Amino acid sequence: MCSRKLLLFLFCFLLYYSKDPPFVSSSSSSDNVSFDFPYFSLRNFTLLGDSYLRNGLLGLTRELGVPSSSAGTVIFNNPIKLFDPETNTTASFSTKFSFTISNLNPSSFGDGLSFFLSPDNRILGSPGSYLGLVNSSQLTRNKFVAIEFDTRLDMHFNDPNDNHVGVDIESLNSIKTANTMLQGINLKAGNIITTWIDYKNGQEKLNVFLSYSNIKPEKPILSLDISLYEYLKESMYVGFSASTEGSTELHLIENWSFHTYGFLSMKTRKIPHNVSDSSVTVITPMIPEGDSSSNHHKKLGLGLGIAGPAFFFVALVVFGYMSVRKLKSIRTQKSFINHDLLTSPREFTYRELKSATKGFHASRIIGHGAFGTVYKAFFANSGTIAAVKRSKHSHEGKTEFLAELSIIACLRHKNLVQLQGWCVEKGELLLVYDFMPNGSLDKLLYQESGRGPWLSWSHRQNIAVGLASILTYLHQECEQQVIHRDIKTGNVLLDGNFNARLGDFGLAKLMDHDKSPVSTLTAGTMGYLAPEYLQYGKATEKTDVFSFGIVILEVACGRRPIERETGTQKMVNLVDWVWGLHSEGKIIEAADKRLNGEFREEEMRKLLLVGLSCANPDSTERPTMRRVLQILSNEAEPVIVPRIKPSLTFSLHYTLDDIVSDDEEEEDSMESNSICEIKVSQE
Repeated sequence: MCSRKLLLFLFCFLLYYSKDPPFVSSSSSSDNVSFDFPYFSLRNFTLLGDSYLRNGLLGLTRELGVPSSSAGTVIFNNPIKLFDPETNTTASFSTKFSFTISNLNPSSFGDGLSFFLSPDNRILGSPGSYLGLVNSSQLTRNKFVAIEFDTRLDMHFNDPNDNHVGVDIESLNSIKTANTMLQGINLKAGNIITTWIDYKNGQEKLNVFLSYSNIKPEKPILSLDISLYEYLKESMYVGFSASTEGSTELHLIENWSFHTYGFLSMKTRKIPHNVSDSSVTVITPMIPEGDSSSNHHKKLGLGLGIAGPAFFFVALVVFGYMSVRKLKSIRTQKSFINHDLLTSPREFTYRELKSATKGFHASRIIGHGAFGTVYKAFFANSGTIAAVKRSKHSHEGKTEFLAELSIIACLRHKNLVQLQGWCVEKGELLLVYDFMPNGSLDKLLYQESGRGPWLSWSHRQNIAVGLASILTYLHQECEQQVIHRDIKTGNVLLDGNFNARLGDFGLAKLMDHDKSPVSTLTAGTMGYLAPEYLQYGKATEKTDVFSFGIVILEVACGRRPIERETGTQKMVNLVDWVWGLHSEGKIIEAADKRLNGEFREEEMRKLLLVGLSCANPDSTERPTMRRVLQILSNEAEPVIVPRIKPSLTFSLHYTLDDIVSDDEEEEDSMESNSICEIKVSQE
C-alpha cells in the first residue's frame, strides 16, 4: 500500500463511522449483480466518443451546432455475468433508468439513444441513424442486444415512424417496434421519461415499459417472446449510446439501476433437495430498538475514543515507513537501468505519460503484448503521437521490461520499432515507442473484407524484405547477437507506408557470436516455435529463422500457422499444407485467394519456397537470414527445397487450444483437453 492510498484509507475509515452508507450500492453475494445510481460519477463509467459527465448526469451527445453530427457511448466499467456455464443458465435481468431527449431547434430532431448489452467494452458506432451502436461501413461488426429509442424515421432500417421503441439484436433492423405516441409518450418533448426493461429467462419474455412518472405502468409498451440464450455471454458490458446527424439533439441519462437474478448462490447449489427459488432468505432475530441501540452506540463511541488516537499514531508510523520504503524503491528501480539510458533515449515522467494516455484509459488501448498493454499517447505540447507499453506488475514483467529496455535502446535500424523513451516511477514500468498507424501485420492479414487498408502484393513483398533485413541485422550485424524468440505476425508492426517494423523484445536474448546456446524454458507462441526448440529449449538464430518462415508463409497464403479446417474440427498445419502442394507441383495454389491473382507467379513461387526453406524441420538445412535477404533482393539464387518434407518424430503433450496461436484463440476459442502428438516427418 503506497502512502497516498494509506491516507485515503484513513479518511474512508473515519467517514465510515461518521456518515451514512454511500448512496451507490453494488452487490454480488452470489453470481447475481445489483447496482443503483441516483446520479453518476466518473469512477464507475467509461466514456467514449462525445459522451460526458456534468452535474451528476450522463450526456451522450453534444450540442455541436447544425449541421454537425455527434455520437457517444457510456459503459459501466465492470462486466456483468449473464450466463453460467456450470449450470447452463442464462440470467434474467431488469433495469430502470430515466432519460431526456431535447433540442433547441425542434425541426432538427434525430437520431435517438439506446440501452445495450455487449461483450465489448469499447463499442462506439457512427453518428447519424446508427445510434452510436454500429459502424456505418461495418454494420455487422459490433455484437449487442439493445433497446432503441428512435427519434428519426430511417427507411434504411425499416423504421415505422420517428417516435418508436425497438428491440435490436446485432442489427439496427428492429425485431419488433412500438409507437410510443400511442401511449401518449413523446420521446423528444424534453420531458423526463422513465423506462423499465425486464427480461425473464424462464418465460423467454422481454418487456419494455415507459412512463412520465416514477410509477411503473401495468402494461408494457412493447412485449416480445424471445430467448436471449445465444446472445447473452458469460461476461457482458451494459451501457447507453446515442447519435445525431446534422442536428443538436441532446440525450441525457439522469439515473440508472440494474439487477440480474436467476443464478444460484454457492450455498444454494450445495443443497441436495429441490430448490424452486433462486434467492436465499436469511431470517435474523428481531432486536428491539431503544436501549439496545443506544447502548450499542455508546459502546461504539467509547471504543472509538480509546482506539482512535492509538490507531492514528500507528498509521503515522506506517505512513513514515512506507514513504522511506517508496523512496528506496525508486532508487533501486533506477539502479537497474544502465546509466547510458538516462540520456538516450529520454526519460519521461509518469505525469507526462498519464496525461498523454488520458490516465491509461481503456479507450486508448491499441494492443496487448505478452508482458503488458499498449496505449496510444497524444502529447499536447508537441502535437506528437506515440505508443506507450505498460508492463504488468510482476517480477517477471519487471525482468522482461528491463531486458527489452537494455536491448532495444542500443539498436538502430529502419525496420525496428524505434524506442523514444522510458519511465520507471510510481511502481510503473513504461516504454515509449514510435506510433505505428497501420497496426500489426496479423490484424491487416486477417481482417474482414472492407474493414481496413488492404495489403497488396507489393506491400507483402516489401514486408518480407524488411523483416529479413532487421533479422539479418540482429543476428549478424550487432555487437552482440540478438535472438528475438517471439517472431510472429502480431509483433510485426506497419508504419504509414506499410514498412515492416519488428517490435516486442520482451523475450529477446543477447548472445556473444561465438557462444553456444543454453537451454532455457521454452517461450514464445505456439505455431511459430521450431521443433528443436520445443524439444530441447535451446533458442538460436535458426529458431528465429523458423519463425520467420512461418510469417512469410502467412504473408503469401493469408492463412494462420494452425487453423481449423472449415466445417470440421481438424487442425491444419500451414507448413504441411504448403509442402503438400509443393510435392504435387502446385505450390502456386497456396497463394492468398484474396489477391485475385494480382501478382507475378515467379515472385510468389520464390516467396513460398523461401518460407518452406526457413521452416525446414531440420535446422541445419535452414538458410541464414543474410542468405534469405539476398534471395529476396534478387542477389542470390533460391535454395533448393525437397519435394518431400523432411521430418523428426517426437511427442509433446499439448492441448489443441495450446497449439492455436494467441490471436486465433481470441477470435474462436475451442474447449478441448485432449492430448495430441506433434509429428514432423523426415525420410
